[in-house]
Amino acid sequence: MARNRASKIELTAYDDLFETDESREEAALSKIREIPLTKIDDFPGHPFKVLLDEDMEQLVESVLRSGVMTPAAVRPKEDGRYELISGHRRKKACELAGLETLKCEVKELTHDEAIIVMVESNLQRSVILPSEKAFAYKMRLEAMKRQAGRPSKENVSPMATNLVKGRSDVELGKHIGESKDQIRRYIRLTELIPEILQMVDERQIAFRPAVELSYLTKDQQEILFEAMEYNVATPSLAQAIKMKKFSQEGKLSEEVIQSIMQEEKPNQREKPAFLDRRITGLIPRSIPKGKETDFVVKALEFYNRHLQRRKEKER
Repeated sequence: MARNRASKIELTAYDDLFETDESREEAALSKIREIPLTKIDDFPGHPFKVLLDEDMEQLVESVLRSGVMTPAAVRPKEDGRYELISGHRRKKACELAGLETLKCEVKELTHDEAIIVMVESNLQRSVILPSEKAFAYKMRLEAMKRQAGRPSKENVSPMATNLVKGRSDVELGKHIGESKDQIRRYIRLTELIPEILQMVDERQIAFRPAVELSYLTKDQQEILFEAMEYNVATPSLAQAIKMKKFSQEGKLSEEVIQSIMQEEKPNQREKPAFLDRRITGLIPRSIPKGKETDFVVKALEFYNRHLQRRKEKER
């Protein structure tokens, strides 16, 4: 009798397992639905840009021809709306194509779980801007911190915390294929003012100098941005390190920034385009050949803005 009872238990367990697999498949299918675009909100603080470029044009054509092949991912909100986790480009393509709905998979996720999924899905893209990586890494690391609890006193980095397996920055680095130091450098970029961060995205400023510049105060960065425009030049790594050092010592004034930016860089000394020494004497040696006229024009524009600001203050 005990043997019969054991057989019944084994059979029941097998049936339950079979039913669970079947129910999971049905549940997954039931979570894929067409949701009106008007009910889908973008992910708050979404760090990845949706560009209206050639790739978007091709995506719009694909949507018009075949629809959305891979469902976007959303999570339900308390007000009956949905929060978009992945598929921001697909949503934009549907809007441009004149469609009213987006095929979505509804996921029951917490905010921190949604952040992790959102970052992971977007890091699969072939081209990712430095600013996108910067804010994505920061969002994901902070979500991992909240999931793991408060950091221990042994952690020296404010962005790190103790997970079951180790520090969160180390764990994140293993997952995405970056060292914890490189992750820290990317996150530093979030401290840059938008104008300088855009220059990093546009490859006008190299990555490592940009990391050093992130240690400058916002006011110092704004002065630097104007100095870069005035001198038609960007700081080298050595110049960025020098400015960071002066800033930490409380010695980085507007005059110091201008002086550093006017330093001659290796192989950058060129003959000026102007013959009048009153003009050539005022053009920094760092200005590349052929850019002298641009420099003079920008200098005049800078001076005119200065006069305009002074007039406004006198009113």
